[in-house]
Amino acid sequence: MEEKMSLIEKYSPKVSKRVLLLLAGIVWGFAGYNILRLGIPDMISNWHTPIINLIFALVIFGLFFKFVFFKMFKKHNKRINSYVKSKICAFAFFDAKGYLIMAFMITFGVLLRKSGIVNPLYLGTFYVGLGSSLAGAGVCFLVAYIKKIMKTEEINEDIPNGEITEELMR
Repeated sequence: MEEKMSLIEKYSPKVSKRVLLLLAGIVWGFAGYNILRLGIPDMISNWHTPIINLIFALVIFGLFFKFVFFKMFKKHNKRINSYVKSKICAFAFFDAKGYLIMAFMITFGVLLRKSGIVNPLYLGTFYVGLGSSLAGAGVCFLVAYIKKIMKTEEINEDIPNGEITEELMR
């Protein structure tokens, strides 16, 4: 088993913490976009009172963003920034629990959509709120990535001859 772990460790793609934040932002943003892409047509083609649907979508966004995705962003951002190694596995933007949650959400979403037990208007409204909150978490990761770049650029300006050590890149 020890040998297999070293092979996985040896051949897994490695990236810096900055790039890991960027990858997390892209993945979360892409997930949000895909859910929005499913929800918007359902919501638009079935609505009679758009303002009510938009208010519900906004409420769903607020609840999921505040109580789920922003908390997950803070947890994963803290974990990513606490890595000691300068290069980390490119798939480490989630921990094991994060991947399980993602798999559950995808499975539940597909089953719910295919079952037809929920009116497309309600499902579309829910998806718009959920997709927006996921995309919002993606934006948080991208902002963290940009802040990390700006911090690195500030460090570069303070270093004579532009010499950057591995310690400064963390």
